[in-house]
Formats: sequence, C-alpha cells, structure tokens
Amino acid sequence: MFMRTCFLYFWGSIDPIYFTCSRLTYIVGPNQKRTLLRARLTKYKGAKMVLSDGTVIEKGDLLVKIHLHNVKLLKKFSKQSNDMKRAVIIYHSVKQAMPSLATYIENHVEQERVKGIIGITNLSKGGKKLGFEEKALQNKFYRIFKKITLFPISFLAGKKSIKPVYLFMSKGKLLMKYGNRC
Repeated sequence: MFMRTCFLYFWGSIDPIYFTCSRLTYIVGPNQKRTLLRARLTKYKGAKMVLSDGTVIEKGDLLVKIHLHNVKLLKKFSKQSNDMKRAVIIYHSVKQAMPSLATYIENHVEQERVKGIIGITNLSKGGKKLGFEEKALQNKFYRIFKKITLFPISFLAGKKSIKPVYLFMSKGKLLMKYGNRC
C-alpha cells in the first residue's frame, strides 16, 4: 500500500508535465467542471478500419484521441479493493463525460474534418455499452510499447494482465448517442 501511495504521489507530480508535453485538453462538463477525459487531435497512423456504422478510418484521417486522467481515476478508487466496484466507477465516470466530449467535438474548429474518436486502453470492459468498438493493435512493436506504458496504471489498478486494444467510435455515433446533452 505504501508503495502504491508513493507511486501515485510521484505520478501526480509529473502528470502536469505530461499534460503539457502531450498537448492534451481537458474535457469540461457542465459548470466548467473537468471530467475524467482529456483529448487532443491526432492523425490516424494505423491500418484501415471499417466501423460498424460504415465509417472508414484510414491513415491520415483526423481523430480525437481520448485519454483517461489516470491520476484522478486512481484517486477515485484507491480505497476500493473490489475489482467490480472499480470497473463500475470507471464505466460511470466515462459515461458521464461522453456528452461533454460530444460538445467538445461539436464546438471544435476542426469538427468537420474529425471522423471519430480513438483511445488505447487496457481497461476495455464496458466499452461496448458506451458505444465503442474494440480493435486489436496490429503492429507488434507498438503493442509491446503500449504494454510497457500501460503497466503503471495496470499495477496500481491491481490488474494482472495487460492486453491493450484500440477503442473507436465514429463522430456520427458519438453525436447521435451523446450529442446535445450538456
């Protein structure tokens, strides 16, 4: 427990530097309160993906890459020892943030060019209920890199295996499911 507390303190100290260097933006909800999501625009570099609604995502397409604010998330469930309760906390926190993400995209200067959202996670349970489609990481080296970078969150969350996946959602599906709620 002491090691986790120290690691969380260290991570919390370097997170503002990571936030700045990665060009992330906080997704804010009603009353300008920060949600659990942070985002930035990115050009897709992976293999061609066809989503269930017919949206085709190809190399060079503009996506909004979402990141969970892991320090905030870990503080939320650091006292929870039950994995199911942790999963429920994550699910509801992300679900609550999705309308704000839709508003962020609707109001973005590049919203016409954005094709969808993408995330990479080891915590994909519940993603389908939220509207995400799970896709495997094709590049072996990138998959290994993501396993290494996802190790700290997995360790702190008490997760034993690390299997990173892409989570995709088309802009159309996001706006239809979560748009105009904020």
